Amino acid sequence: MAIVLVCQWAAIGSGRAATAYPERAIRLVVGFPAGGSSDAIARIVQPTVEKQLGQPLVIENRPGAGGAIALGMVAKAPPDGYLIGLGGAAGLGVSLGVQDNVTYDAHRDLAPVTGLASVPFILAASNSLRGKTLRDIIALAKQPNKLAIGHGGNGTLMHLTSEMFNQMADTRLELVPYRGMAPVVTDLIGGHMPLGIVDPPSAMTAIEGDLIIPVAVSSAHRYPRLPETPTFAEQGLTGFEATGWFGIVAPAGTPGEIVEKINSAFVTALSDPAIVERIRELGSDPMPMTPADFSRFIGGEVKKWEAVTARAKKK
Repeated sequence: MAIVLVCQWAAIGSGRAATAYPERAIRLVVGFPAGGSSDAIARIVQPTVEKQLGQPLVIENRPGAGGAIALGMVAKAPPDGYLIGLGGAAGLGVSLGVQDNVTYDAHRDLAPVTGLASVPFILAASNSLRGKTLRDIIALAKQPNKLAIGHGGNGTLMHLTSEMFNQMADTRLELVPYRGMAPVVTDLIGGHMPLGIVDPPSAMTAIEGDLIIPVAVSSAHRYPRLPETPTFAEQGLTGFEATGWFGIVAPAGTPGEIVEKINSAFVTALSDPAIVERIRELGSDPMPMTPADFSRFIGGEVKKWEAVTARAKKK
């Protein structure tokens, strides 16, 4: 009987804690450097989230290992909603074995809260490359002289998008990893790399200055800032879709009521027209989701990219 009473009081205490939440400041650990697009979006939504929750949202940057350092902190935190994290695909399960220093299981140790934003990738070409359309580039890539494509680093979604391009176009582009997308753009401008998979925040200045050529957009629909640039699918690679994305998570075991409160605060911010406009100015699209929808989204992404990686290993 004593054990039963203890369990009952524990459940009541947990319910009261969830009802009272939040009673103090909440830490949002961002797995990327200050000034990057994910950090910028976190700071754009910060005032609205604080207003909705009635407490400060303290942003703390802990970059490294594709966001895994920050999410490792979240995974080990008490499940009380006072330490949450912002991570991307690599940290949330699409690491595909390339990150040996991941100390947590994204599926087991983290609770999805909501998507935050997504961004398409752009297949960009150097002005010195002869081919200016996707069909031209595929034809060039099938010639004996090997054509190279730069991406933002091994295991990143830019890397996997490059590999998916090879698979769907039946080409053998040499995949060249860089440390981030800015140096890819620099080499495209200088003519040192013929092709690159880049994102709008890193590439739009060069594209708008006619320093590099946008060939294809990786999302399902055309990118509003590049309305004349067709998608991969529109140019013959039916079903080709890839986007970079990041979202908010809490420690596994966080009470559902608390997860719902955090979700509601972020979704309210991401639905505000003024905030939507600011996020889109950064080259991203808001992606507010329910916790269940975000969980399904992550699962679908993991399955999709695991299939791409499995095919790559069979070559």
